[in-house]
Amino acid sequence: MPRLKDLYRQEIVSAMMERFPYRNVMEVPRLEKIVVNVGVGEALQNVKALDAAVNDLAVITGQRAVVTRARRSIATFRLREGNPIGAKVTLRGERMYSFLDRLMNLALPRRRDFRGVSRKSFDGHGNYTLGLREQLIFPEVEYDSIDKIRGFEVTIVTTAKTDEEARHLLELFGMPFARV
Repeated sequence: MPRLKDLYRQEIVSAMMERFPYRNVMEVPRLEKIVVNVGVGEALQNVKALDAAVNDLAVITGQRAVVTRARRSIATFRLREGNPIGAKVTLRGERMYSFLDRLMNLALPRRRDFRGVSRKSFDGHGNYTLGLREQLIFPEVEYDSIDKIRGFEVTIVTTAKTDEEARHLLELFGMPFARV
């Protein structure tokens, strides 16, 4: 069982119940899923770029990525509806907790001049999105195996009703938020 899942059950639930007026243990916010998403604009000209992005996501998350397609046509970008334009992975359960653990304790501290992640990236409904500039911060990715440095975003979806609850939940998990 992942370390963060044990931490949630043993310490975080009671700490959240002390801070917020929950009447029941089931009301305490929890992590629902983590979505890792990469956009590959060059996939229109170069199909291998999309394959490389899918492989990078598979190495980072330990799960096969799904190719995302354009919902509508945009003439200025020469984009047709249905064209492949990116890839995403949705993590739940054990993989979600192990990915979050690796993200917070291995990958983020490897960023240059890392002073913490932004406290302002919440969406108003208790979900947090974090943009990463390169896939090389994950130790699983070998420098020689990548064709191009690609940025991607990580969205942490919680059951929290407010951003304050979600921020406190992620702080208890150990998310390295920047000092204000």
